[in-house]
Amino acid sequence: MKASLAQRTAAECLGTAFLLAAEVGSGIMAARLAGGNGALALLCNTGAILTVLILTLGPVSRAHFNPAVSLATALRGDLTARATAVYIGAQLTGAVAGVWAAHLMFELPVLQISLTTRTGFGQWLAEAIATFGLLLTILGGSARSPAAVPYAVGLYITSAYWFTASTSFANPAVTIARSLSDTFAGIGPSGVLAFIAAQLVGMLAAVTLSRWLWPD
Repeated sequence: MKASLAQRTAAECLGTAFLLAAEVGSGIMAARLAGGNGALALLCNTGAILTVLILTLGPVSRAHFNPAVSLATALRGDLTARATAVYIGAQLTGAVAGVWAAHLMFELPVLQISLTTRTGFGQWLAEAIATFGLLLTILGGSARSPAAVPYAVGLYITSAYWFTASTSFANPAVTIARSLSDTFAGIGPSGVLAFIAAQLVGMLAAVTLSRWLWPD
């Protein structure tokens, strides 16, 4: 039986919350354990949680957890405008809740603003490429090997942490929420809009190319 919009909304909110709790929480834990070794801290912050979340909640909402993915789905005609707006609202709400949950778990102040500067052409290009690759992974996998998508997405995000200068946010909800955490995973508010713009450019490029590569 197809899940109701309420069920899908709850799945998107919950999944995005766990995603951000994992990203911020693992960043805090890694920074504490790594003793200032940034490479080791980055290694601990992987995309493994995405595989679990997609496998668990994908049957309910298709596990977007990302406004860029929801917008791409809408552009392809697979999600209504109303559902897209609801999904994005749920993702943003869940993302902020996940960040706050991570702060509470590590006994940090709940309300924070990041002081980490992430800006410049290289960072913006990295976000466009990261989002482009993520969307191609999702769209291509869905077209040819749907059962492999959870693993492909988790592996892609894990690798993109390393090969992109920005550590692959690739998600507007993640970008906004991480500006509310002055931890290893944070991004200063001044860098948020440029990151999101780059992510949307990458998303649009992936949707355009996917229509040619996988026309069916």
